[in-house]
Amino acid sequence: MPPIPSIRGVLAPVITPFDRDLRPDPKRLASHCRWLVTHDVGLAVFGTNSEANSLTLDEKLALLDALLVAGLPPARMMPGTGCCAFPDTVELTRRAVVNGCAGVLMLPPFYYKNVSDDGLFASFAEVIERVGDPRLRIYLYHIPQVSNVPITLTLIERLLASNTRSMLERFQPEGFDVFSGSETYLLATLRGGGAGCISGVANVNAPAVAKLAQTWKNTDAEQQQAALDKVRAAFLKYMPIPALKAVLAHHSGNDEWGIVRPPLMALTAEQRQNLIAALVPLDFSMPGLRPS
Repeated sequence: MPPIPSIRGVLAPVITPFDRDLRPDPKRLASHCRWLVTHDVGLAVFGTNSEANSLTLDEKLALLDALLVAGLPPARMMPGTGCCAFPDTVELTRRAVVNGCAGVLMLPPFYYKNVSDDGLFASFAEVIERVGDPRLRIYLYHIPQVSNVPITLTLIERLLASNTRSMLERFQPEGFDVFSGSETYLLATLRGGGAGCISGVANVNAPAVAKLAQTWKNTDAEQQQAALDKVRAAFLKYMPIPALKAVLAHHSGNDEWGIVRPPLMALTAEQRQNLIAALVPLDFSMPGLRPS
């Protein structure tokens, strides 16, 4: 089979909708993914802001299948497939690769802390060997403040980062694609030769984040970046996932978007009102969003 083109630009760790019984809602997820793709944002389903670690393996497999059945393009997908148990990682990764996803975002096994590079290498290598597919393209999840398990530069060398700049300098000539973990660093990453960003706020600010990725060489790029930073700052006053869901609930007219799985808690009515109000002077909007 022909190789799958590499993915670049902006991706969103897609927030996962739940119904009032806390079950995932595949139709609403597909609707949101269509809105993102329409605005040139790729789909990092089961990423940082997807409540992925509150989902079972079977739920993730079913949601991925539902997106594919709904016609979402696998070439725009980078599912998060890293689980604590490597057999779960293998199964989810294999499903993504067989269905033509552009890559997988692989969280390291995160329960055990202070594991050696040898242990992490063994885990990743076991997954690669068991998937056994030359189309497999792994994007290593290196956000230590989230996983508490850093991916060292030495480990990357063994598999072919302490920070975006060092990874760009050491590995970009070898075709090692680097995505920043926030739109705050999008302009700097693109100027440094990186591939783009994976941004939680892109779930709701998709048009503006994607525009910068498309026009980063324009003279107004700095102003675009500053505007993105102001929107992001409004969200940083709250827990990220409940805040993103609150804004999507408001703009879609569907309050069920505000539902999160425990142990997360939805924003209070006052918090939601304050967040929506803070976005108004920033000219924030979600054009083309349909009730879902």
